[in-house]
Amino acid sequence: MFILLEIQGLQYKVSEGEFLYVNYLGNYKAGKILFFKNIVLFYQDENNTFFGEPFLENIKVSYKILQHVKNDKVIVFKKKRRKGYKVKNGHRQLLTKIQILSILK
Repeated sequence: MFILLEIQGLQYKVSEGEFLYVNYLGNYKAGKILFFKNIVLFYQDENNTFFGEPFLENIKVSYKILQHVKNDKVIVFKKKRRKGYKVKNGHRQLLTKIQILSILK
């Protein structure tokens, strides 16, 4: 059994008990339990598969925010040939680690 859910425009395939890193959910503190309502697909077995148009109304997913972390550094290097132009920058993307607790039908 798994579900396909949408979080901030990105789709993730998850099942109960999984840990997941998503884009930063800064509005909520660690330890808070919340619900996702944007469920695109619910797969129970081969005979029981439900598709949303665009989302399923009667299924919710509860999750717990574990911590807010930073991803590995990404280096951004720009250069133009024969012009003497070089710029090196970098950044660390903010992420939120969540745990899928249960799927409520």
